[in-house]
Amino acid sequence: MNFSQKLPSKLVDTEFTIIDSSQNPASLTQQIASEMPKMVFQLVDNSLHCVKTTELTNEILYTPCCTLSVNSTIEEAFEELRNTNVALIVNDSNDYVGFLTYEVFSKHLFLEYQRAQAYLKTILQTIDESCTVIDQDANVLYWTKGAEEIFSVKEKDIIGLPITNFFSPERLEILNTLKNGTSLHHSQHHARKDLVVMINSNPVYLNEEIIGAVVSETDITRQILLNNELYNTSEKLFILEEEVRKKSPSVSPFSYIKGNSPSIKQTLDIARKAASSDAAVLIYGESGVGKELFAKAIHNLREPENSPFVAINCGAIPNGLFESEIFGYEKGAFSGANQKGKKGKVELAKNGTLFLDEIGEMPLEMQVKMLRLLQEKKFYTVGGTKEIEVEFRIVAATNRDLKELIKEGKFREDLYYRLNVVNFKVPPLRERPEDIIELTHYFLYELSVKYNRPIHGISQEVMQALLQHDWPGNIRELKNAIERLVAFSENGEIKIDDLPNEMERIPQSTIEDHVVLSSYPTHTTEQLSLQEQLRMYEKDIILKELSKADGNKLLCAKNLEITRATLYNRMNKLGIQL
Repeated sequence: MNFSQKLPSKLVDTEFTIIDSSQNPASLTQQIASEMPKMVFQLVDNSLHCVKTTELTNEILYTPCCTLSVNSTIEEAFEELRNTNVALIVNDSNDYVGFLTYEVFSKHLFLEYQRAQAYLKTILQTIDESCTVIDQDANVLYWTKGAEEIFSVKEKDIIGLPITNFFSPERLEILNTLKNGTSLHHSQHHARKDLVVMINSNPVYLNEEIIGAVVSETDITRQILLNNELYNTSEKLFILEEEVRKKSPSVSPFSYIKGNSPSIKQTLDIARKAASSDAAVLIYGESGVGKELFAKAIHNLREPENSPFVAINCGAIPNGLFESEIFGYEKGAFSGANQKGKKGKVELAKNGTLFLDEIGEMPLEMQVKMLRLLQEKKFYTVGGTKEIEVEFRIVAATNRDLKELIKEGKFREDLYYRLNVVNFKVPPLRERPEDIIELTHYFLYELSVKYNRPIHGISQEVMQALLQHDWPGNIRELKNAIERLVAFSENGEIKIDDLPNEMERIPQSTIEDHVVLSSYPTHTTEQLSLQEQLRMYEKDIILKELSKADGNKLLCAKNLEITRATLYNRMNKLGIQL
């Protein structure tokens, strides 16, 4: 209950009267009887009294009463009614508007207490997390089902007993909170040797004194073990990638980024310039555009051959694991973890590149530590006492507007300027539809080899459907769509019916002169280079769309989802008469 709230008007009884103080006892007794069942008040010796008569002798009884404002709080009413049993209520104009008895008020307090208990009980029964409440003597007051599941102790066995009867005091963070008044938020805690929990704890205050403590805990042991497995797998994958790179030293790092559109060429040009310096690089772009490919290309171009590239997805790490993942931890953390401790991503990136993907998702408290790391190139491991120096280059990426996050107080401005030395945006696929043809053929070849399914060609109707889709998932979505087509192909034939359901099918009747665009050389194109074949395919697509639009270039550009200026430019380069 909130004792600072105003006195509820429903508690005030308006059935009362104030009588003249000059009456003699006989007439006073008669008037009191006539006013029943109203409450009668009289001014006696300049103070208000509640006036009643006894049933047997009609003796007049005077009970002192106090005065309360209609704006009084529950706490103020309680203090006044402790000394008197009745209070007259006055409004802002000092007019008497009713009265309140101690009996009515105490019943209201008890009802509110019962309501609060009902809410509290329901809340504790509803939450999944472990929640424990102890009093000032460390006796357990509340113990949720989540606590039963994590600690294997039943509620009926622990309620009312000291929590130290069940757990070792040195592992009970709730005792520190009870004793010292300390609070924790999203802190990693070792509840047992084989159990790691994410913990929140707060002391319970009453009249500025600690009367208990509350702790909530979520088991994250499995998450940590899975995270370690992911780390080990990522490390092996990195080693394999490095081996492949070593065997192909002449290949340009940017050759894996496909596309010849003006927008992607401009982006590649900026990325190459960024790679010529040690400056921090911030890459913007929607999900699926290939930001990590750019980050790896920048790394491979500006770092020595054996330099590490260490990636962290800031949106995939639970808040409580950020610090140990980035800075590492000392040995002996918990059962199942590396007993020798674990190096953090920063230390692994020494003399290489640390790639912070989805940097906009990094928690604010971690941003402070990341800023210090970038400024001083020094850090402490979790649980460590020795400062470690490390040198590395930083590349960050995000699909969010960091300036908007700064305005919202979700991203530090000083960290933004540390990261935003060189920045560029990777254009989404819908803004460079001319790259769809090249990417489609590239993925067709790659995935046909993967599935051992040679593809003889891709029809015009399938290509039209690919070109007209807006690709909200960008290159990742395109690759997934091609993988589906290859996986569902039969006898080397790709069918339009195998396209993902969200993609629009173009009826066969709307496409004149069905043309097969082969992903492999055919008897008509076997002497042509890939670039020449792509020009031929693109020219054919534009001619077909112009025919469908009856020569209306604005409609043609709209159907191809490109600007009219881009259409004119492509027609000119492909030799199509304007």
